[in-house]
Amino acid sequence: MSGPPRQGTDDALANEVEGYLLWQARIAEAEQRAREFTGPLEWLTTAQREEIEHRYTADALARSRADLERIAARCRSLRAEYEGRYRELKRRCVAVALAVCAGCTALATLLLLL
Repeated sequence: MSGPPRQGTDDALANEVEGYLLWQARIAEAEQRAREFTGPLEWLTTAQREEIEHRYTADALARSRADLERIAARCRSLRAEYEGRYRELKRRCVAVALAVCAGCTALATLLLLL
């Protein structure tokens, strides 16, 4: 036995499953909306109805994919921005801590000399 799986593996698997389920829900929603769109068009033949539903679904999924890609790009951008801000904040905190330590050391040295 190789032991229990690492947490990162579990998280990645959970994210993949969640993404798959969300995309399947998006497909079902697009197909439902396509059927609702063609429903009132009683004069369409079966082949025409199927073609319109297919194109409507494909268009809706292409738009959804573009939206998701745009959102993912924005998430990556925000993450990089926040990581940069965090690094800068961490540098400042370390600098202040070092300055306080240096000041305390200088004060202690001065008090010892007096």
